[in-house]
Amino acid sequence: MIGTDAARRLLARSGERERQRCESLAARVPIAGGSFLMGTDNPDGFPADGEGPVRAVTVSPFACDAFCVTGYRFARFVAATGYVTEAELFGWSFVFHAHVPEAVAAGYEVREVPGVSWWRGVPGACWAQPEGPGTTLAGRLDEPVAHVSWNDAVALARFEGGRLPTETEWEMAARGGLEQAIYSWGDELAPGGEHRCNVWQGAFPDRDAAEDGYAGRAPVDAFPANGFGLYNAAGNVWEWCADWFSTDHGPDRVDPRGPARGRGKVMKGGSFLCHHSYCNRYRVGARTANTPDSSTANCGVRLVFPPDSPGRALLSRR
Repeated sequence: MIGTDAARRLLARSGERERQRCESLAARVPIAGGSFLMGTDNPDGFPADGEGPVRAVTVSPFACDAFCVTGYRFARFVAATGYVTEAELFGWSFVFHAHVPEAVAAGYEVREVPGVSWWRGVPGACWAQPEGPGTTLAGRLDEPVAHVSWNDAVALARFEGGRLPTETEWEMAARGGLEQAIYSWGDELAPGGEHRCNVWQGAFPDRDAAEDGYAGRAPVDAFPANGFGLYNAAGNVWEWCADWFSTDHGPDRVDPRGPARGRGKVMKGGSFLCHHSYCNRYRVGARTANTPDSSTANCGVRLVFPPDSPGRALLSRR
């Protein structure tokens, strides 16, 4: 398969400075746990997604990745295990239309996706060839890995001795101690004109003005951390959660874990394709879902670990 050989090449060709930087992007932060108000009744939100009601929940302590899993970190996992992602097994994945190289569009049977005109089904697209055959992560190993399904993310977590966060854990960590703020840094999207996340600017889906500095995925530390030390908890890539998706949140208010079954898994945080005109789901309380075997160019993962787990050094809170 593509990934194993590509992983070994990427790691072998990365320079010492790049390796040191990417190793530093595997740090964790401690989340002390406690109670917070989960969900949102924001009038600009999507009630049909089950964003509300606002409810008090209690979470046990845990450690959380400060950054989304990078391409470098995923390459190490693949090189060590020979793991084959579902995108590789299926032979294709979803790529944003403007990011498909001309050579790929001309040389392969790239499919339009009915009802979502901005996506293309690209043969050969996977975590190691994010825009299709001939593309590579070389020089951008500090970007979040993409084209990983929920099942792929679980396999990575097992290898590293972690797990996917519950939706409650994810939201507590992403809020950074701010009670019911719209975003992980406050209530203004760009306070004082300063961009705090990688989302779409311009006329979607045809013109990305990239006013935040990025058209596509940004490095996992591209914007300042929130109050708990989490970077890029809004925009850039969606992040898988452990829970099955449901708009009925049930009675559990202590470490809730969602329903026992469902059709899709929760995704949080929004992505570089989100825009206020149609999908402002980069709000902390927003949520969506996808099937566990789905992969796209704008979905990644952030893991959690036991609060006293050994391994990478914990970052102190900002």
